[in-house]
This record gives sequence, structure tokens and C-alpha cells, in this order.
Amino acid sequence: MPEQRERHTRTATKSAAASKRSATRTKGPEEAARRACRGLTRLIGHRAEGVSAVRRAEEGWRVHVDVLEVPRIPDTTSLLATYEVELDGKGELTQYRRIRRYRRGASDD
Repeated sequence: MPEQRERHTRTATKSAAASKRSATRTKGPEEAARRACRGLTRLIGHRAEGVSAVRRAEEGWRVHVDVLEVPRIPDTTSLLATYEVELDGKGELTQYRRIRRYRRGASDD
């Protein structure tokens, strides 16, 4: 009987540790996009307008976040930028860089 309790306790402890590890990992592209937007907004102080790309990286996620940098009137002349944000496996922002700056009304090349 004590052996069964000990075995059950060990199994429960392993399950708890495994679920804790999986809970700290970013679950998918939607969560990665949300975390990238929040983290970038906190760092640069500009409002995220949307996400234009999300893809898995070697150890996390790479997300392209579109940001309103200079609001203007009319809105079509506002300046936006696309930032590439890298997240580690836990969803923590590890680095970012601006890869494009454009006027809202401009079309892609």
C-alpha cells in the first residue's frame, strides 16, 4: 500500500511538472501574435495596427507587426511601419527590428 501511494505521488509530481512546462510555452500563432503586439507596444510606445505575418522560428516565433508611427489627417497619409518581432519558446520578446516604413495609402511594390 505505501508503495502504491509513493508511485502515485511520483506520477502526479511528474504530470504537474510537465503541465507547468507546457503552460509556459507559447501555444500557437494566435498567442504569439498577441504577445508580439503587446511586447512591441510596451517597448516602442506606438499602437499596433495588426499582424501581417506569423511563422515558427527555430526556438520560438517570428511575427511581423504593423504599427502606426505617425498619425496624420487625412488618415491615408499616416505613416506606418512593419516590425519583425522574435519571441522565444516561452513567448518572451527577444528582439525586434523595423523592416519597412510606408504611408497608409501606399500599395506594396
